[in-house]
Amino acid sequence: MTSRSSHRVRKSAARRVLGALAWVTAVVVLVGAVAGGVVLHQRGALNDVLCGGDCGDRYVSAPEDLEAPAPGDQTVSAIPSATADPAAVTQAVQGAAGQPILGPHVGVSVRELDGDELLMTSPDTFIPASTTKLLTGYAALTTLDPEERFRTTTVLDGDRLVLVGGGDPYLMATPADRGYAAPADLGTLADRTAEALVADGVTQVRLAYDDTLFTGPADNPAWEPTYAAQNQVSPITALWVDRGRVDQRRVEDPSGSAAGIFAAQLAERGVTVVELQPAPAPVDAVPVAEVEGPTVAQAVERMAVTSDNGAAEVIARHVALGAGVDPSFEGATGAVIAALEASGVETTGLVLRDGSGLSRQNRIAPSTLTSVVAAAELAAPQLTADLPVAGFTGTLVERFVGLAGRGLARVKTGALNQVHSLAGTVTTADGVVLIVAVMVDQAEIAQALDARAAVDAVVASLASCGCAA
Repeated sequence: MTSRSSHRVRKSAARRVLGALAWVTAVVVLVGAVAGGVVLHQRGALNDVLCGGDCGDRYVSAPEDLEAPAPGDQTVSAIPSATADPAAVTQAVQGAAGQPILGPHVGVSVRELDGDELLMTSPDTFIPASTTKLLTGYAALTTLDPEERFRTTTVLDGDRLVLVGGGDPYLMATPADRGYAAPADLGTLADRTAEALVADGVTQVRLAYDDTLFTGPADNPAWEPTYAAQNQVSPITALWVDRGRVDQRRVEDPSGSAAGIFAAQLAERGVTVVELQPAPAPVDAVPVAEVEGPTVAQAVERMAVTSDNGAAEVIARHVALGAGVDPSFEGATGAVIAALEASGVETTGLVLRDGSGLSRQNRIAPSTLTSVVAAAELAAPQLTADLPVAGFTGTLVERFVGLAGRGLARVKTGALNQVHSLAGTVTTADGVVLIVAVMVDQAEIAQALDARAAVDAVVASLASCGCAA
């Protein structure tokens, strides 16, 4: 071999070594970044990056070192007709519910599917956080037609076009593929409206927008004043797009923002808007176009799975409309309570200031939550079917890791500072389906993830229980 050939071989070998070193270095850096990201993720420190603010349980993973019951048989078949032994239920729960990390105010209720209460550790009411949405969802599914769709329309009043908000909680600015529950969008409404106008020779309009379907304040006085600054919830109106957000940030005037977007969309389609202002649509205005959003049932499902605060408030307003009362915060909560009482749900001590659970003035007893779930099993079974599955869907994707409840519990989550709650159903190790609610509202703020995982462990204790009578 010539010296030149040897030189080429040595250079080639060197390049391979350097390339291998670079690859190893990249892997090490990547592993380090992932490890660091996991730590930040567990602390909730990535919330600003992930969703522009405090976005709840979906974006915080549980610690891995919490002592909890060992996973049981994850392949049992549910036996809805089976009954449970109250003593066995009490024995299973008492240790997990007594963990000091939960704080001094803990409540647990466990019921049979037929509504019989097997265990109630406290008659107190608690700050419920987002488990409030169980009440809102139940009221919506029993007061409204679950198959009714939300509609957004345009109508003509002379030379003035009016965009009329129908209180669609999931109206989008532009088309989006969301599977079977694909939401309505303003872009499609602009297509249909412009087509109808141009066909009639209209290429210039004054545009008004009507969000008068709802009444009362758009911001709840029972909410913490920091919620708006923390990007927690938008003002509640009957006309918004993208849940009251622009570029993932909530806007102060969702109705005006939606109308401005619609005006620009019309202009892109050959219809110039020369004026834009809020104004109600006259009753004799001429229909131009409409778009249909999800059904009530589909909206409730998405609200429950993702714990959508804004959607819960909009849905609660529709409950008020369905009940024939003022569609304000006060009217909506009154209508929700009335729907519960009409169904025989236990409402002792119940106080509601909103439909989402953001208000710290709400008070719900654990027995009320399990009573709602029991009522839903009869009158609105889709509500319990919609709840997140432990360890797999919605707000529970990253919870119940290593616990017996993974895949065996369908529960609604709730979380505020010092507040952790779960309510729904769980299947025991011997196949009995039970209704459970766990509520804590004096946990240590500094140990929020541990407290939340301890609440999961209470539900997991039932999943690992041989509780059949």
